Amino acid sequence: MSPLRLLALAALAALTALPAAAFDTRARTAWVYDLTTQTVLLEKDADVAVPPASMSKLMTLNMLFEALSEGRVTLDTTFAVSTKAKQMGGSTMFLNEMDRPSVRELMQGVVINSGNDACVVVAEGLAGSEGAFAAGMTERAKMLGMTRSTFANASGWPHPDQRMSMHDLGILAVRLITQFPQYYPLFSETQFNYKNRAPANAHNRNPLLKIPAADWHADGLKTGHTEEAGYGLVGSAVMGDRRIVFVISGLASEADRASEAEAVANWAFRQFVMKTVAQKGTRLAEAPVWLGTEASVGLVPASDVAMLIPAGAAEGVKAEAVFDGPVTAPVTAGTELGRLEITVPGLGLRPVPLVAETDVAEGGFLVRFTAAAGRLLAQTRQMVAG
Repeated sequence: MSPLRLLALAALAALTALPAAAFDTRARTAWVYDLTTQTVLLEKDADVAVPPASMSKLMTLNMLFEALSEGRVTLDTTFAVSTKAKQMGGSTMFLNEMDRPSVRELMQGVVINSGNDACVVVAEGLAGSEGAFAAGMTERAKMLGMTRSTFANASGWPHPDQRMSMHDLGILAVRLITQFPQYYPLFSETQFNYKNRAPANAHNRNPLLKIPAADWHADGLKTGHTEEAGYGLVGSAVMGDRRIVFVISGLASEADRASEAEAVANWAFRQFVMKTVAQKGTRLAEAPVWLGTEASVGLVPASDVAMLIPAGAAEGVKAEAVFDGPVTAPVTAGTELGRLEITVPGLGLRPVPLVAETDVAEGGFLVRFTAAAGRLLAQTRQMVAG
């Protein structure tokens, strides 16, 4: 039976909308996402695998957070520091072989100091070797839907096989925010100096954390930079009830990264507004009922339908109620019978489940007799017409 489609515009809240002005980002690759409404706001070569630099440290943290959640380690667990870890260049915690940093300290070292040595210590502490850990990172990434991510090391050190897409980094950022809320406040910490060894490298590089609080504030996640990758940032910010996650990469300088990150956040918050387009229980369509005590049943959203609407005004939001019909009695209130397909200019289609508004009991003998007679009459007329 083919789905029935009914326009449901009249039942939606009065709305007008135009696509938000496209953001012309200077980043080579970018992905911007409204986590609250699960809406992709911008994609620019977002599925192209590129060098992620230190942004790939987020995957190292994911592996560590999973180990914590599974009880394989605790925040007070200590790891040994190998000569390989001590000899890591770039950003470090300045660890040496005599140290036994705790998991808590290593987490701070990875996020705040962007410590390459800390990443190697984590990798060796969890998997025995960095190579085995990187292989596990790649396998785990695939399981999480990060299909364009491969890892050769735990730190993001340049390597031909160290690749991630902006979309994959976004998936990872959303996971860290939603699945590990107990550890997420770490990403907004601004300073960590292990044993007072690295005062010059003690400050979090995330430029968004330094922006004076206005009506939105940033609280994560990770910067990255190599000569090949350029300057990048995985960021997240909150304004009111909304949270955005964004990833940008390939910028020419640290200053460009800072200004572009702020511009992306401003655009995402200023060019879109949250609107309730349909109230819980509002009848948006009716589905015919076969062999029921009622001829039809109302189709309603089970909860308020809130979504982002681009700024501006011209064309209305479009909506269609789609369901397989007729529905066979009995029908129970709250049973999902179809969906509301809402199309917002510039943001595409969003399906919303529609449920039965009320119970509809199965009809008695008279209803069934009438239906059977009607079907027989229709078949007879069809034969005569034929």
